[in-house]
Amino acid sequence: MIQLYDKRFKLFLKEEEILAAVKKIAEEIAEDYKNQVPIFVGVLNGAFMFVSDFLKHYPYPCEVSFVKLSSYRGLTSTGIVETLLDVPDNIEGRSVIILEDIIDTGRTLQELVHLFNHTNVKDFKIASLFYKSEIYNGEYAIDYFGMEIPNSFIVGYGLDYKEQGRNLRNVYELYPDQMINLVLFGKPGAGKGTQAEFLKEEYSLIHISTGDVFRYNIKNKTKLGQLAQSYMDKGDLVPDEVTIKMLRDEVEKHPDSKGFIFDGFPRTVAQAQALDNLMESKEMKINATIALDADEEILLERLINRGKESGRPDDQNADRIRNRFEEYNTKTAPLQSYYESQSKFHSIDGVGAIEEITERIKGVIEGLRLVEQ
Repeated sequence: MIQLYDKRFKLFLKEEEILAAVKKIAEEIAEDYKNQVPIFVGVLNGAFMFVSDFLKHYPYPCEVSFVKLSSYRGLTSTGIVETLLDVPDNIEGRSVIILEDIIDTGRTLQELVHLFNHTNVKDFKIASLFYKSEIYNGEYAIDYFGMEIPNSFIVGYGLDYKEQGRNLRNVYELYPDQMINLVLFGKPGAGKGTQAEFLKEEYSLIHISTGDVFRYNIKNKTKLGQLAQSYMDKGDLVPDEVTIKMLRDEVEKHPDSKGFIFDGFPRTVAQAQALDNLMESKEMKINATIALDADEEILLERLINRGKESGRPDDQNADRIRNRFEEYNTKTAPLQSYYESQSKFHSIDGVGAIEEITERIKGVIEGLRLVEQ
């Protein structure tokens, strides 16, 4: 597994498999052109390694030149092919064989054929190391190819992602993004909100704070918000099923999400079970619960200082803060056992610089991703 920028790639073809395919093409072309001196035209940038190894296996006299075309930006083709380096001058009456690294949709190939249609070559053939037959438009014959491959994005052996990966000896396939669903635990002042902000940016996750969800529904007088308000007006606790319906709505707002961070929920085993049921109904699961652990005296000092800046009265009274700690300890203990039984509970040292704590959490997440592979 390798990482290039924001994408991860898994091993697809080993160097020996690639070189065997290169040798196969060289031998086939050599049989057809052993009595001629063909001109091999490599297509830059991707084919430079292929051309180099191809020539090592080609046993007869030949010449080599290059053209440069481009239609890719990142992972996808733009559909617009640019000619950056034109055809060589000395090809009139000669046999020309294009050496391509990969043929997929055929857009670049179409431009190549167009370039050589304006020349008086003796004959013109196309050889490609990799060939995605399932998406090729079939407009022109592929005379030689090393191997057919499925329609997946690959890097290595001259092929790149945002210009990185060309120097890799093996070929790697794009590894699909894994969905990561996390529950963040932590006593008041432990920094759940701060860490959630970093994690949602790092892993493109959606942060669902139960408090924010309640405030949104009540402020906007949604049906669920009005229902929740009716319980609150009577001094009753809002039933778990109302909260779960709010969370379901939030999840359904983001069908293409790479995952969610649940903050402030669950707070009881019953809620944890309800969340598991919600995830299962969406063909998802909670991958991990991460608890930010910190000494209560450190958190007490942190909250009182925060209260002085924010003016929040509940952050300025030490007795109230300690009561909140006690409530958290009482409720979290059974939740810890619940998630430990699923091997999903991870305690993280929540003391230190924000960046240090973030790295500790990322270590847990990266460990999860390795296990999923």
